[in-house]
Amino acid sequence: MKSDSLKIAILGTRGVPARYGGFETFAEELGRRLVERGHGVTVYCRRFFDEPAKKDDYFKGMRQRWLPTFRHKYFETPIHSLMSFINLFAWRPDVVLLCNAANSPFAWLVRLRGLPLIINVDGIERLRSKWNLLGKVWYRLGEICSVLFATRIVADAKVISDYYKKTYGTESTVIAYGGKSIRQMPGVVMSEFGLKSNKFILYVSRLEPENNALGVIRAYGLSQTELPLVIVGDAPYASAYKQSLFELAQKVESDNPNKKVHFLGFRFGTAYEELQSHCAMYIQATEVGGTHPALVEAMTYGNCIIANGTPENVEVLADAGEIYPPNNFKILAEKIDALVSDEPKRQAFGARAASRANKVYSWEVITDQYEELFRSLLKLNRSKPPQK
Repeated sequence: MKSDSLKIAILGTRGVPARYGGFETFAEELGRRLVERGHGVTVYCRRFFDEPAKKDDYFKGMRQRWLPTFRHKYFETPIHSLMSFINLFAWRPDVVLLCNAANSPFAWLVRLRGLPLIINVDGIERLRSKWNLLGKVWYRLGEICSVLFATRIVADAKVISDYYKKTYGTESTVIAYGGKSIRQMPGVVMSEFGLKSNKFILYVSRLEPENNALGVIRAYGLSQTELPLVIVGDAPYASAYKQSLFELAQKVESDNPNKKVHFLGFRFGTAYEELQSHCAMYIQATEVGGTHPALVEAMTYGNCIIANGTPENVEVLADAGEIYPPNNFKILAEKIDALVSDEPKRQAFGARAASRANKVYSWEVITDQYEELFRSLLKLNRSKPPQK
């Protein structure tokens, strides 16, 4: 390692390789680039107590440190974060990057050791209806603890930074989420589902109520298009909601036999890249959260995008796509029809989205910003007089 290299711990995700959501992709893309720049990166990864123990290993140069947790909707994340914080007492990184405010109630353990702590707070997760009262209270506590214990809060959108400023009087650093595109030829996944290039509509998200897959299927049913709708994503604790999606899709298909809704579950790597490379348009229907990874990725592929008109989505997409009024799925249906019949406009939106993504959401630029933040906080931490 170089003399100016840093030892960086990334906590709060399910780990690498990315096999679940945005924070896992964030850990992988940021972590591997930091390794390429000569830093030592340890990513804390989850396994369940009912699974065999795993020894530390390496993935793309990042050390995977596997720690156990319970297989439970509410306890999985906080228990793993507690185990990770305790494990930090076994070694001393230069800086700790914590993902998700839900992990912050135990963050005092990091500050107890005097380590610089950056918390990427994500969106305002307590607004999600999937959480019961206890879950919402925990997320509120996480916001408060992020403010109390972080050396620096990072927000991935100005909207989230403004929320922390208005609600808690706390300044934060805005560093966007990154995206990349790896073009793939039509391959296995498109062949499996009978999909043709530029002849299907793509939706990607965890299948939870605030991500509005139900509304997207409803809009698809109202639209005149007969392009298939491809839904990529899953949710391990949302069986009832997923069943409602399947039932509505069946109704849409029975009402018009030329329509088809494909549920592909989680797709990563080549399969995901293949779908982003060949969709006719991409729909972003989320209403809670900060910068949504799949939206940024769709922009990097130069896709024509229709997005739910939340402040976060509008901030990210700007004028590089179509916006429909928040949760107005009738207008979403109208916009789908208008764009399906207007290929030049789709191409123009796609070119604008790719240009914006290249300027604002490059992983290399984002890695520069995190690296600069790490060094500035470490320098600040070392300049403080020792505690008596």
